Amino acid sequence: MSAATNPPKRLVSLSVNGRRHDVWVTPSELLLDVLHDELGLPEVRYGCGEGVCGTCTVQLDGRPVSACLMFAVQAEGHAVTTVSALLGAGEELHPLQECLLRHGGAQCGFCTPGMLLTADSLARRGGRPSREDIRYELVGNLCRCTGYTKILDAVEEYVEGAERP
Repeated sequence: MSAATNPPKRLVSLSVNGRRHDVWVTPSELLLDVLHDELGLPEVRYGCGEGVCGTCTVQLDGRPVSACLMFAVQAEGHAVTTVSALLGAGEELHPLQECLLRHGGAQCGFCTPGMLLTADSLARRGGRPSREDIRYELVGNLCRCTGYTKILDAVEEYVEGAERP
């Protein structure tokens, strides 16, 4: 095979959930594929591949991004966070996860990681976002099960009064 069809791999160092991972990637390898396939993080899922469903959402330096639209090499030097980082010691649920469960906002669970990371990012920015602000923030996360009301209720409860870790 020629080099044109088989691009050379490059060693990149990724900080994922507070841990360093050195991985060999091609320049065109997506962050989604590296996180899911190379690092074994099943919560980072393939959805649409176009950045419109929110299924593959991760946080990059605390801000939600679609891992299906980002090359792994672009994440080097940045902190990548997946939903598993929200779990506490002994895998206790994060208060935001508890709110989502209490309100019935997690049904099939496919959209849940993206919803949680997006809502967490909003909450960490501080202030008291309105329901409309929450709805706007979650616009890039599609859910086919809940009709969004329960998710909005859960996030609203969390940003209004829950202590943030």
